[in-house]
Amino acid sequence: MPLPGPLPARLRTVRPGGSGRGDGAVRSDVLVSPAPGEGGSSVSLLELTNVSKEFHVGGDTRVYALDDVSLSVDAGETVAVIGESGSGKSTLGRLALRLIEPTRGSVRFDGADVLALPAAEMRKLRAKLQIIFQEPFESLNPRMRVADIIGEPLAIHRPTMSTAQRRARVAQMIEQVGLAPDMARRYPGELSGGQQQRVGIARAVVTEPSLVVLDEPTSSLDLSVRAQILRLLADLQAELGMGYLFISHDIHTVRYVSDRIAVMYRGRVVETGPSELVFADPQHPYTRALLAAALPVDPDQELAPARLVGDPLSPTQLVPGCVLYGRCPVGEDRCVQTEVRLTPFDADREVACIKPGAPGS
Repeated sequence: MPLPGPLPARLRTVRPGGSGRGDGAVRSDVLVSPAPGEGGSSVSLLELTNVSKEFHVGGDTRVYALDDVSLSVDAGETVAVIGESGSGKSTLGRLALRLIEPTRGSVRFDGADVLALPAAEMRKLRAKLQIIFQEPFESLNPRMRVADIIGEPLAIHRPTMSTAQRRARVAQMIEQVGLAPDMARRYPGELSGGQQQRVGIARAVVTEPSLVVLDEPTSSLDLSVRAQILRLLADLQAELGMGYLFISHDIHTVRYVSDRIAVMYRGRVVETGPSELVFADPQHPYTRALLAAALPVDPDQELAPARLVGDPLSPTQLVPGCVLYGRCPVGEDRCVQTEVRLTPFDADREVACIKPGAPGS
């Protein structure tokens, strides 16, 4: 079954009680926080500036996982990061939460310099920064009951909360993510994949975080369950006003959930802008090839051929010019001789290409 079409921009539906079960009437009048430029604070919830990450893999060899990436996420906004495996998406997500440190660049959360925070202050901030993983079962302790898994963040980040208050909050969270009350005493191995992911979502959201990184949160689920989880995430975002950094290689899912998109290739963002514009009129040759390679929702739709040639360069090679040089259908010598970085294409988009939208790409 195909995923439903994209939700209206900056609008999320909420079901009575916020359970996300898929039953009951649907409200469509709950708006999330204003989009950038629509009022409120000018400070982004998350702001990565010129971030790079290098991994040493032996001797003097380095893997250049991220190269000069800048990205922001606002409250109530979903920014999707898409790209093929090895493009740096997951590294970016972990760096945003300071699970790893950047080699260069800055990370700010709600205006504060995250990298400068001492350990004690960073521990306090963890309640506001959460992650939902790709493989729900692998991220859940198989020896803990569901209620204990969901309640653990409260025990860590809300130490003054009484046992009764914690139990009540866990019970509320179990209902909110659409699980039956008797699930509280079960172990992860007794749950389906969709139920496990709901537990993972409840654990991430129980402290009411401001930012959640979703690292391929539905890729291991079948299509019908995937749609339910996406709706649940949208409902929770509408209720709590969280910002989402949604990491995925699934083009159709990204189109459904995101407000803005950042397209990554070889550790760099090559195109960024509002989702509707990027999908309707991609400007970077890699974005065009990526969208063309995805199966259409309509099986009768004719697929445009992907026009990239050759193989990607090794991630141990630092490229002075365009990272797509050698595979690009419109590339020329100056692409590798000139530093190619994101530059404004129009009022809403940036593209890292000296010939954006060129015919043949």
